[in-house]
Amino acid sequence: MTRRAICFDLDGTLVDSLGDIINAFRAAIAEQGFPPPAAHVVRPLVGLPLHDMFATLAPEGDADVMSEAYKRIHRQTFTETSTPFPEVVEVLTVLRDKGFALAVTTTKDTPMARELVTALGLLPHLDLVQGTDGFPAKPAPDVVDHALRAISAEGTWMVGDTTHDIGAGQAAGLRTYAVCRPEGTHDRLMIEAAGPDHVEESLLPLLDLV
Repeated sequence: MTRRAICFDLDGTLVDSLGDIINAFRAAIAEQGFPPPAAHVVRPLVGLPLHDMFATLAPEGDADVMSEAYKRIHRQTFTETSTPFPEVVEVLTVLRDKGFALAVTTTKDTPMARELVTALGLLPHLDLVQGTDGFPAKPAPDVVDHALRAISAEGTWMVGDTTHDIGAGQAAGLRTYAVCRPEGTHDRLMIEAAGPDHVEESLLPLLDLV
């Protein structure tokens, strides 16, 4: 019997990392001599590919240079304030006990995503950490499809905190669960407009759905 899998976005879904991400974006822009945008300007763009974010946030600059600066800065600072959300270990443990394969499917590249997951102690709770490595980013379904092939599993749910996650899950043919936390990347109105199957304020209600 094919094992069933649940795919999770990483930042904003499993890990409270928005502050470290925004600070790294602002620092990368400032390093290139441009005024760093306010946090509330950066927040709704998080989850898009780096190049697209910098092209929007600092269109006069070199998005490729700033993307590399971001990766360097973020790798040095990505655990300054980032922590797993309080319910995450419990949810992952219960889902594993129910027999699900668990995969991270993130816009980060795989090495950086694995570094963050490892640093925060989540790697033992996951079957795979799949980043976006040279293929289209969410809302395209590629990262989900890559993950499911890698673990030879049938996808059941895509869980995320942005419209990009919901779009990717829908495109991959999965049910979609949006976690809409206070001060999250996308607000509830944006999330609901994407048409997820469920919208909740934490991951705990997922346990009653699987």
